[in-house]
Amino acid sequence: MAKKGEVVIDIEKCKGCEVCIVSCPRSVLALSNEVNAKGYHFTIKVNAECIGCANCAVVCPDAVITVYREK
Repeated sequence: MAKKGEVVIDIEKCKGCEVCIVSCPRSVLALSNEVNAKGYHFTIKVNAECIGCANCAVVCPDAVITVYREK
C-alpha cells in the first residue's frame, strides 16, 4: 500500500524559489499565478498524489512547508 501525505505551505512566508517544486517526485507542487502580501508567487499543492516523502520540506530554505503522513 502506498504512503499518503499532506503538504501544508505557509503562503505568506513563501518566496517562490521553486526548489520544493523541483524536489517533488510526484509533481504535487506548482507555482501559483497569484502573489502573496510580499509580492511573491508562492507554491501551491496542485494534486493529491503526495506520498509524504517530505523532500519539499527538507529543501525549503525558509522552512515554510510542513508534511503530514498517514499511518
